[in-house]
Parts: sequence; structure tokens; C-alpha cells
Amino acid sequence: MTTTGMLLGKFMPPHKGHIYLARFAENYVDKLSIVVGSLESEPIPGDLRYQWMKKIFPDCNVIHLAEELPQYPEEHPDFWQIWHDVLMRILPEPPDYVFAGEDYGAKLAETLGAVFVPSSTGRGIIPVSGTAIRNNPSEHWDYIPETVRPYFVKRIAVIGAESTGKTTLAAKLAQHFQTVNVPEYAETLILHKGRDLAKKDFEMIVRAQKASEDALMYQARRVLFCDTETMTTAIWQEMLLGYCPSWLDEAARKSNYDLYLLLDNDAGWQDDKHRYGAKTQDVFMKSCLERLEQDKKNYLRLSGDRDQKLHSAIKAVGDIIGVRP
Repeated sequence: MTTTGMLLGKFMPPHKGHIYLARFAENYVDKLSIVVGSLESEPIPGDLRYQWMKKIFPDCNVIHLAEELPQYPEEHPDFWQIWHDVLMRILPEPPDYVFAGEDYGAKLAETLGAVFVPSSTGRGIIPVSGTAIRNNPSEHWDYIPETVRPYFVKRIAVIGAESTGKTTLAAKLAQHFQTVNVPEYAETLILHKGRDLAKKDFEMIVRAQKASEDALMYQARRVLFCDTETMTTAIWQEMLLGYCPSWLDEAARKSNYDLYLLLDNDAGWQDDKHRYGAKTQDVFMKSCLERLEQDKKNYLRLSGDRDQKLHSAIKAVGDIIGVRP
């Protein structure tokens, strides 16, 4: 006989305690339905939580329940009947078993005519909660599944003119915070084809930089350092080709990072075959400051020697992710 089960939760966000409970339920029955309940007012969008659970549990029947229902029995005299009717409507079949780590599961199982299988939510084994993660994701990072982590990653753009040390700074920051950094794709392309960039090359740079950033988000730990970004590319196209297309300008203005670290032009010029020359430094800095101010982006201008810049950057990033230097 095929056995069926149901697990109901908000999964806001899904964490390793939830995964333990769902795996327990999945191993207990032949077919498990996971119901992701959400309200419009909740801090993490319900559809996103639903997509996370579908990705984490591809072999389960994951259902998104987005109706505005009472959350506690004292909110409505017909609370249990309401939940009975809704769950019986959305489930493929009545469940034989209901799984939960809290006492409400017993009453819910009785309402649905199912057997209640109590289980630790994992807190005895995995001491975490969704509230704790939302309040301080950095402190509870190891309990967040890889699928969910990009939502909580803070993105830091490290920007500056040529020969200001941004690539070195991005690497040192990634090392300090035990995470990864996104390399500058423009440099990769220039080393491949030379400095004579055309319009289509800038389109490739924007797409490849974003693709690299999205790929590395899953490997990031709390914070991701990005060596340049879309705004930087827009400024360089305007400097080199004399214009910035509307799509790129719009993309640059819509793109936003938790912090922009702007390196000052005080490191001294070091020539390199893929660079365009010292004369570009002041032009870039002026354009960059104008855009940062116009679009009201959160930025910090770093000056001084390399150690001073690194120290200031570490403190600023630590403040954002809630980690002391």
C-alpha cells in the first residue's frame, strides 16, 4: 500500500532544520506533499520560498498556498475547518500522515483524519530558526542551504580607474572574509582580443560579468566582492566610444550593490599592456562620482596607501554584514 504524507510550513527561509524534518518525512512515506504557506505581508516573498523548496526537494510534491488564511486558532472560530477545507482542496489526496515539529501538528492531523508523526524540527540537532537567520544571516550562515544563500549574500562592488589597485583589493577582501570575488571580465576579453573594443564587445562584457557574478553567488560566504560592474562598463563605453546606449545606461542605473568601494587615484600609475593610459584616471573618477551621486548609491571613497584602503574597506564591509574586523 502506498503511504502519503504532508508537511506544512512557511520555510522563511528554508534552513537545515527544515531539511532534516522534510527528509525525515520523505523517508517515512512513499509520497510526500510539502505545503509552503505564505501571506502577502511576510518579509520573504512566498513564491521565492516555493521555488527554493521545489529545487531542494525535486522528488516531492511541493505546493504553494498563497491564500490569506488565519494563522492561529484564536483568529477565527472556524480556524480548523478553514484549514481542513483548503488543504483537502489543494492536496492530491488525503494524507495518511502529518509531520510537524510543534504541537499544532497533532490537531492538524486529527482535523485531516491522519496520523500525527511528531518529530524534532532539528533544533535539538540543528539549533537554528528562520527568525534567527532573518535577523542575522551572517551569524547562522552554515545553516542556510546553498540554494537559499544568494538571497542573503551582500554584494560589494570594488571600482576605480586603471592602476588604482581594485583587483588586488577585491582579492584581499575575499581572502579576509573567506569568500570569493568576481574577476573583471573586461580584462579577460582585452587580453584575448586587444584594446580595440567595439559596441558588441561591451554587450558581451555586461552579460559575462553578470553571468560570472550569478554563478559565484552560490559559492560566496556572506559577502561577494565584484571587481567592477555595469556602471563601470557604461562609463568605459562612453569614454572609449563616445556614447553610452540607452539600454546600458538604464541597466547601470538599475543595478545596485550594498556598497561601492571607490578607490582614489593615489596609488601611482603602473603601465600594463591592457590598460588605456594614465590620462583616463581623472576622467573615470569624475564620471564615476557623478553617477554614484546622481543615482544615490551607497559608496565609500578609499584613499591612502594599500593598507589604509584595506583597513577602511574591511571595517565598512564588516558593518554591513554584522561582522567585526
